[in-house]
Amino acid sequence: MRIKRENILRISLVLVLFIFIFTLLYFGSFSVLKSLYPCKYGNFVETYSKENNLSTDFVYAVIKCESNFDKDAVSSVGAEGLMQLMPDTFNWIKSRLKEDSSDSSAFDPETNIKYGCHYYAYLIKRFGSEELAVTAYHAGPGNLQKWLKDKKYSPDGKTLVDIPFPTTKKYVKKVIETKKIYSNLYG
Repeated sequence: MRIKRENILRISLVLVLFIFIFTLLYFGSFSVLKSLYPCKYGNFVETYSKENNLSTDFVYAVIKCESNFDKDAVSSVGAEGLMQLMPDTFNWIKSRLKEDSSDSSAFDPETNIKYGCHYYAYLIKRFGSEELAVTAYHAGPGNLQKWLKDKKYSPDGKTLVDIPFPTTKKYVKKVIETKKIYSNLYG
């Protein structure tokens, strides 16, 4: 069976076009994803995640989910800045770090990331995992402590099998999934 020269050229052209389109879509999608999942404030994230033994992917995920990198963000409950720190938590961290400066603000990106990373490191040490730290961060350490004591939510007192607050459950899942995206894009 003989294949005509014209058909070989057509098949070759279609193959080259397919490879070109596939390459454009594949690599183009990474740039689109990277624009949706940026690494803003990289110096601060690198410095304070390292200082607190946190992965940068985790810190970027928290910032993305909390404020979408809006340094001036304020939540409906009053949490402020990139990592959405509550004023009481901000002041508690400030005193733990023995920082007296009255001019530090939760809206300052460096301060917010520094304090947010410090607080997450504290929560991870206290509760044992990123997932539980995110749960405590969103629902409050008191609620998490109560759930860990309840067999319905924690059979072993160390892990959760369910989170009773739907918004917290959704939020924890979102942060964990966003961390995976950051790991895949930048890791």
